[in-house]
Amino acid sequence: MRGQRVVDRAENAPPDSAFVFVADGAIEFANQLSQFGARCADLGLEGRQGFVPVRNDPVAPPFGIGEDAFLPPVVGTQAVEQGADRFGIDVAHELADVLALPALGFAGSHPVQIGNRFAEALIEIEAIEQVVRQLRELLAECLQFGLLALARGFAGLCVSQRLSYSTDSNPNPDKGRRSLARAIHMGDAKSGSLLEPKELERMITTALDAARDAGVDQAEVATSHDLGLSATARLGDVENLEYTNDRGLWVTVYRNSRKGSASTSDLSPQAIAETVAKACSFANHTAPDEYSGLADADLMCSEVRDLDLDHAWSIDAEQAIELAKECEAAGLGHDKRLNNSEGATVSTNRGIRAYGNTHGFMGSYSKTSHTVSCVLLGEQDGDMQRDYHYSSARDPGDLEAVEDIGRKAAERTVARLGARKISTTRAPVLLVADLARGFFGHAIAAISGSAQYRRSSFLLNAAGETVFPEFVDIVERPHLPKGMASASYDAEGVATFDRDIVSAGVLQGYVLGSYSARRLGLQTTADAGGPQNLIVSANAEDKAALIAEMGTGLLVEELIGHGVNTVTGDYSRGASGHWVENGEVTYPVHEVTIAGNLRDLYADIKLIGNDRDERGGLRCGSLLIGEMTIAGA
Repeated sequence: MRGQRVVDRAENAPPDSAFVFVADGAIEFANQLSQFGARCADLGLEGRQGFVPVRNDPVAPPFGIGEDAFLPPVVGTQAVEQGADRFGIDVAHELADVLALPALGFAGSHPVQIGNRFAEALIEIEAIEQVVRQLRELLAECLQFGLLALARGFAGLCVSQRLSYSTDSNPNPDKGRRSLARAIHMGDAKSGSLLEPKELERMITTALDAARDAGVDQAEVATSHDLGLSATARLGDVENLEYTNDRGLWVTVYRNSRKGSASTSDLSPQAIAETVAKACSFANHTAPDEYSGLADADLMCSEVRDLDLDHAWSIDAEQAIELAKECEAAGLGHDKRLNNSEGATVSTNRGIRAYGNTHGFMGSYSKTSHTVSCVLLGEQDGDMQRDYHYSSARDPGDLEAVEDIGRKAAERTVARLGARKISTTRAPVLLVADLARGFFGHAIAAISGSAQYRRSSFLLNAAGETVFPEFVDIVERPHLPKGMASASYDAEGVATFDRDIVSAGVLQGYVLGSYSARRLGLQTTADAGGPQNLIVSANAEDKAALIAEMGTGLLVEELIGHGVNTVTGDYSRGASGHWVENGEVTYPVHEVTIAGNLRDLYADIKLIGNDRDERGGLRCGSLLIGEMTIAGA
């Protein structure tokens, strides 16, 4: 491995010049650094970083390093940040420590023969500083790309790359921004486009063949590759710019009812074989579970449909920055009381998913996700408020205009200025559409297979019972074009299908994968990994109509905290919004708590609007509840 080669070279250096260690991941590396620093402190010295010869190492070409050159090692985020601070650039490089990575090799000085070496060290440091001064201008332009190269060079594969640029204390922000934009383009060119679905399927075949050769009863493999770009502008300048390149492979094997799982970010044949071997090894040590195993073979998906999920956004870093600036400017210019911002963000992601198992199923598909958001702050008479708006879609053409997103964020923020407390009371409560999604989400969590077989649900064994009013239907539609949760098959390869979860207020069944279904003596509902595109019926018009119908009560526009007990159904959450009198919004309200029991609240739903929020996997309109406890001042 490349990291081991670095270690081998360091070991050939003079014996009193280097202390060498190998770390298998970022956490182990941090522990080693901590121990090394403590040893230096015990000797009354401050640890320093040595130089590691690289010569023909794969990391050398991006830096233009010659045959006999030396590369300053990048060890720990502190060293990176210290180097970046000289140029007013913040850089963060993250490797997913939960994935199996090739070993990383690092070298640092060891304080032996202190008396003889201390003077030599000072001379060496002076020489290094001179070289650093000469390289400063070069590093200012290529630092970000260099870190990308180091990640690939040492780890063999960059699991999660994050490049970040900040204008703080930067004497030339435009130059730094252009440099980072170029670095991201270089990263795109260097890492290429997404892997083709057939490439991922070949990797799955390789892993499944290795599992069969190891004598397992069953095996399943999933793999993915994602590329993404995100730009955030704050107060008219670049706050953050990120490029991501994530990939991974997950293996699960079953042997004698025992399950073993392992994952890797290195998609080379050798790494895949090692990952399969690890999964098989783990399966030898887990307890038997009669319910484990693949979903039944006759339930596998036979046709992977084109659900129109892949709509790439041809946008580069500069364009994303400009869109974010336009979004924020539209918001801040809406009202003079808007005097600050948490920024506007434009992000895009494109990914490939593939899955296969020893039943013979193999499937893959590509999908995209694009989001524009804006968060603004306003102040009036010492009262500061914050609010936001966002748009999210598979197709960038379906996003709201960036100016509209900024304007809506501004309108929501201004509307909250002058918020006041109210006395404790009981009154109707109206949840806006994006909050109503979460309100129904608690019911979906309660009817999940794991909640049912663990007997930890307020809707335990509730199939066949009336849970909602008669006008409420909840249906699952997995094959909606461009749907945020659309899929031809679930996480186990089972073909998805349309079904009714709630019909005329009556719960028809649960949300099951194959494991929970076996535990319950039922059949999977093709919901391993979660349900796909749940749609809640409506019996009223939009939010304005519901406000008029409510008369007097609380319009809730933000919920705070996680006070939901899905075992008992007890519900208590902080809230803010507006007080409504005689069907008219009167004044903003904050620092209140709404409470009740979900079984009672679901039964007390009066109206559901047709203003469905389609930005997620559960589509629902605004929701009017007959009465809740509202705790105030």
